[in-house]
Formats: sequence, C-alpha cells, structure tokens
Amino acid sequence: MKPWSPSRGSLFLLAAPLLLLALFFLFPLIWVFAQSFSSPRGLADTYVRIATDPALRYPLFYTFQTAAIVTFCALVLSYPVAFLISRAQGRWLAIGMVLVLVPFWTSAVIRSYAWLVLLQRRGVVNEALLALGFIDRPLRLANTDIGTHIAMAQIMLPFMILPLLSAMRGIDPSVMRAAAILGANPFRQFVSVYLPLSMPGVGAGCVLVFISTLGFYITPALLGSSSPMIAVAIEQQVSRLLDWPQASALASVLLVLTCLLFMLYERLNRRLAGAGEAR
Repeated sequence: MKPWSPSRGSLFLLAAPLLLLALFFLFPLIWVFAQSFSSPRGLADTYVRIATDPALRYPLFYTFQTAAIVTFCALVLSYPVAFLISRAQGRWLAIGMVLVLVPFWTSAVIRSYAWLVLLQRRGVVNEALLALGFIDRPLRLANTDIGTHIAMAQIMLPFMILPLLSAMRGIDPSVMRAAAILGANPFRQFVSVYLPLSMPGVGAGCVLVFISTLGFYITPALLGSSSPMIAVAIEQQVSRLLDWPQASALASVLLVLTCLLFMLYERLNRRLAGAGEAR
C-alpha cells in the first residue's frame, strides 16, 4: 500500500484553514509573546516580577489549585452519573443524554448569574437552609472559594461526563460477567476490571476539565473571592493598570505551563499504554 502524499488539490483545500489558523491563532500568540518582552523597565522585567512578586505569582498558584479542586469534584460527581447513563437503554439513555447536553444550550454567563442568585446571603440556598432549621443565620457562600468551586464544577460536569460515557459504553459487558464467573464480588469487579477499563475516559475528562478551568474568567469574576484567578489578574493588568507587557507575560507563562502539563500527560499516557500492551 503506497503512503498517502498530498496532491495539489488537497493542498489548495488546506490553504484556507491554515491561513485562518495563522491569522487568528498563531499570529496573536506570537504577538502576545513578543509583547511580554516590551516592558520599558527591561527586556525580561515582566518575567522577573512574576518570579519575585507574590501579587503576580499567587494568581498562577491559585488558578492551578482551583483547577485541580474543580477537576476532582467534577470527576467524583460525574463518574456515577456516566455509569448510570452507560447502563441505560432506549428511552432512558436518550433522556440521560439530553440532560447532559442541555447545559451546552445555556450560556456560561447565565449559569454563573444563576449561581450568584442561588448562593447569595438571601438566595435560594440560604433561605431553604433557614426554613429547614439547619442554620440560624445566612451563610456566606457567594464571593468565596467554595461558591466558585461549586459553580465551576457544575459548569464543567458535561465536559467530564461525555468522555467517561464514551469509555464506559465501549466496555464489553461480557468482561464483567467473566469476572463474576471467576468469583469476583461486585466491589472487586469494579476495582480490578471496570475502573481500569474506564481510565482512558477518566484521563481525557480530567485533562479537558483541568485545561478548560485554567482559562475561566466569567465565573471567578462574579463569584470569586479576594484571590483572583489568572484570567482575572490578566484583565486587571490590562484594564486597570494598562500594563500590556505584564499581562502578556502572565498569559505566556500560563500557556507554557499548560502545554508542559499536557505533554507530561501524553507521555505518561503513552507509557501506561505501552505497559498495558506488554502485559
């Protein structure tokens, strides 16, 4: 079988999307990276300030910490939901898929404002807890880390459920029956058979949610506490301080760290896949 080689017609078809990619993706990235070295205080002053100034360094740490917490919460909430949907058939499967996909039809801005209404001091959550007698005074849920994590985890649930569901639907039910025949109890079947087979979905969902959470702006801006995420910090550098070089440096550092983490995940994933094939 001869290897495929691009023809003149296929190259012509690729020209338009490659041009759009260069104009609206590669060129802005290069411009932002170049802008980060344009500080009047020195060529690498913006990066030195990120390394030495806690006010600039902490948003990066807080962003990755928040992304890890949101990813963990989304995984814990999504795994049983994806498991139930994967076992459903016919009408119930269609209903489950509709419920998962409905949030995509609603803007993240609307959902963030909805959580602001729910979590404020006189919101639905506090009013319900007061009416049931669980609390004596309203809790401070909005403009806190807890409120931000709850809202972001809920927004990210579909992005975690869909990869999990794809992996779980691909698991052959006969494998579980074989484990049961060999004497494994339900817990052992899940831990030794089902969970390892669903790990590709877990990995894909975690990477998708983690990377998406790193760039969140609307929800942290509305519900966030005094600790800003990196997107909010970048916006503050641009709109309030008019420091474009520093904002570009923060964006460049975030992009580089995200790429390094993704490359680490890919390398680890290939190594685990190779070890699995060796077995």
